[in-house]
Amino acid sequence: MDRSAVMRRVKARDTGPERRVRRMLREIGAPGYRLDWKAAPGRPDIAYPGRRLAIFVHGCFWHGHDCPRGAREPKTNGDYWRAKIGRNRARDAAALEALAARGWRALVLWECALRDETAARDRLRAFLEGAQAA
Repeated sequence: MDRSAVMRRVKARDTGPERRVRRMLREIGAPGYRLDWKAAPGRPDIAYPGRRLAIFVHGCFWHGHDCPRGAREPKTNGDYWRAKIGRNRARDAAALEALAARGWRALVLWECALRDETAARDRLRAFLEGAQAA
């Protein structure tokens, strides 16, 4: 399979990690979210507009996480990928800043952190409960 065919198969929405987070939200009793909500800066993967909460589920490679998967260098076209991931990181930082300026709270869940579902579920619960106390 050539490179362009591989890249066409990479999904932007409804990824496996996003579906896992949504399942966790249902398990802890936190339905009522919006998916890919365009009205919020950065278009959060999961948003609770009434509570001004945004959840981003980031893939480690695509968003330049500092874990082993995110830190690996592509074997081909390295300059392009370093620039692209740098732009993604800058865009992510700008989105978080814009959300905070509008009074939103945001949580970033990394793909690698979802391996420990108990810890990820606890982070989600704490994030949602922190919003209720505010």
